[in-house]
Amino acid sequence: MAALEKGLAVIECFDAAHDKLTIAEVARATGLTRAAARRCLLTLTKIGYASFDGKFFTLTPRVLRLGHAWLASAALPQLVQPFLERLSEETHESSSASLLDGHEIVYIARSAQRRIMSVGLSVGTRLPASCTSMGRVLLAARDPADARARILAGKPRALTPHTVTDPDRLAEILAGVQAQGYCIVDQELELGLISIAMPLMNARGEVVAAFNLSGQVQRSSAAEMAERFLPGMRQLQALLRPLIS
Repeated sequence: MAALEKGLAVIECFDAAHDKLTIAEVARATGLTRAAARRCLLTLTKIGYASFDGKFFTLTPRVLRLGHAWLASAALPQLVQPFLERLSEETHESSSASLLDGHEIVYIARSAQRRIMSVGLSVGTRLPASCTSMGRVLLAARDPADARARILAGKPRALTPHTVTDPDRLAEILAGVQAQGYCIVDQELELGLISIAMPLMNARGEVVAAFNLSGQVQRSSAAEMAERFLPGMRQLQALLRPLIS
């Protein structure tokens, strides 16, 4: 099982900014010895999860099987997708749902009306929890000490001039989110982007995911988003609550 843990750590060290890695780079990223990193990479190459050009290792599309296995077996993405599509059609804005994974959110469903960010968003996309509306909704549902630990683990950095990175200020924001039941993030993730998010709860009142609507500040201010979209989002939240286990 230790070998499996090492192999998964090696897979996870590849990302958009590090699509090609040497053995030494994988060893540094994972904390493994060069020998252990080499064994993992060669094994992944042998079973088709990685390729090697003589210097660099890259992941292959076979890795998508790991994520697809969860998507195919998990009920939540399939359950929320048609609701997001209806919400998106009614509001003419893009809608998404996500889960909290460490200090990041992971998109599990999405209905896009138009491209709203400079980078494409899709199922599997990861974004910092501390500066996203869905991330703050999910962090606000955690114990404050746990939420703070996740924020610090993510090493918050300013993505725009509006990004809040101070842990104490973020703690205040999360308390407000928890009290009001929704979150609006205005140009903290990307300039021009504004989003509003709410939690998705199960019948026991436990927060299991979050969903949002995202748009451009040229079309809606924070106050306008709350006025226009909260009623429909609360309705969706209520409709899904008895359906989520």
